[in-house]
Amino acid sequence: MSGGFRSRSSKKPTGGSGERGSQRDARGRKLTDAHGGGSRSGQARGKDRGNKGGKIARGNSNGKARGGAPRQGVNLRADAERFGVDLPRVIAFDTLVRVEQDEAFANLILPKALRVHSVEGRDAAFATELAYGALRAEGVLDAVISRCSSRELSTLDPRVLCALRLGAYQLLYTRVEAHAAVDTTVRLVEMSGQDKAKGFANAVMRAITRTPVETWFSKLSPEGEVAALAFKHAHPEWIAHSFSRVVGLAELEAALAGDSARPTVHLVARPGEISAEELALMTGFEQGKYSPYAVYMDSGDPGQLEPVRDGLAGVQDEGSQLIARALTEVPLDGADSGRWLDLCAGPGGKAALLGALARIDGATVDAVEVAPHRAELISKLVRDLPVTVHVADGRNPGLEAGYDRILVDAPCSGLGALRRRPEARWRKREEDIAELAPLQFELLESAVKLVRPGGVVVYSTCSPDLRETRFVVDRAVKELGVVELDARRFLPEMPDLGNELSAQMWPHRHGTDAMFFAVLSKPAS
Repeated sequence: MSGGFRSRSSKKPTGGSGERGSQRDARGRKLTDAHGGGSRSGQARGKDRGNKGGKIARGNSNGKARGGAPRQGVNLRADAERFGVDLPRVIAFDTLVRVEQDEAFANLILPKALRVHSVEGRDAAFATELAYGALRAEGVLDAVISRCSSRELSTLDPRVLCALRLGAYQLLYTRVEAHAAVDTTVRLVEMSGQDKAKGFANAVMRAITRTPVETWFSKLSPEGEVAALAFKHAHPEWIAHSFSRVVGLAELEAALAGDSARPTVHLVARPGEISAEELALMTGFEQGKYSPYAVYMDSGDPGQLEPVRDGLAGVQDEGSQLIARALTEVPLDGADSGRWLDLCAGPGGKAALLGALARIDGATVDAVEVAPHRAELISKLVRDLPVTVHVADGRNPGLEAGYDRILVDAPCSGLGALRRRPEARWRKREEDIAELAPLQFELLESAVKLVRPGGVVVYSTCSPDLRETRFVVDRAVKELGVVELDARRFLPEMPDLGNELSAQMWPHRHGTDAMFFAVLSKPAS
């Protein structure tokens, strides 16, 4: 039963509700239901620790992926018709299989599959709910499946396990009728070429249906307040403990619930190109609450927006926007000569925003990225901006010292962005934080050497874990001779940023990722 509370360590990362109605469709859903729905470059090893992107499953002449799973492409629709399973479920299942077998990223492959197969509206929302929901609740689903299975889950074919997770999610978290969830699960097992496992899958699913949902959660909930909240909100216990050390037990449940809520897409209006007000008027979406460049996109594909296609806007979390902006607003001791540095630039969002602001201020930005392919992507993103991209290790980039402003957006565990990658919470390991902390300090130390006396360094992470945030900053203040300034003063409209001089944002408080940043000044004398 421990599967519901621990993240998986066997694979190291390379990183609906609606009104009730009486009619039902072919999936057993009520017709009136509405189905709603990182890591960065690794300087330490000189290789990319960030998103690899989903690996494309290789098909054979039968249109099947490696191992017999349906591959992403035109054959998914044919397989859906052949085996009598609706296409949204087949797409969701294919997503789970590719995440499980190929360590692909659901937030990359699912939107592409929906576009390829022209799945829109309610069907797209249903596929998204099933895929992201099952991935997000994986640990809880495995705990329930394990109780009903005659075999250890580790011995199951990955495709059978994915089908069971998808079916269990429908039974435990949605209003899909039980018979529809059971039947389509068995059909997905058959579609995977696992005919001998059909009876087993049917037995497991029917066993799950014999116990009420509330009883499952009550029966499997572990002892201890943090453990119980972790299980309730589908998080590994170690992540719940990490959050609780920052927000406290009284606020932990809200933090975990916010971490599981579907995030709103945040657009960034490129300064000097378009204002947030203009972007909101052009798109029909709402202006951001905190960043002067933010617009909240509540539905749709941002890649289809004309301002995004034309390079006037992009996709960037509002918290990330605020950190880049803060770097440019911190007062210096002495004049700003216009030499700015982004020491850990991948994937490039902050570098692009800094470049746009630098263009307005007559400054220039050097952007350092250790991985050549990511550096190439950054170069394309900033091609019309005063940004020079360097392929180098940020700990020793070979650049001349004397920068006025330096951003260290350090490689981190990515615990602050779990809601954007539903599978991530079960793939991350607590040991990763211990491995990253020395690198984070070394990068900050490099920045302090490169900044001029009187200049400033902003240290940021997309993680609220104290070992990646306050511990690193406190050590820098103690050992590197820098002075910490009050970062919260550069976010005057944003409340509840914590009791330290640094700023800690949260999904449940601010609607942003759980971004952290601190402002460090290098004394002029």
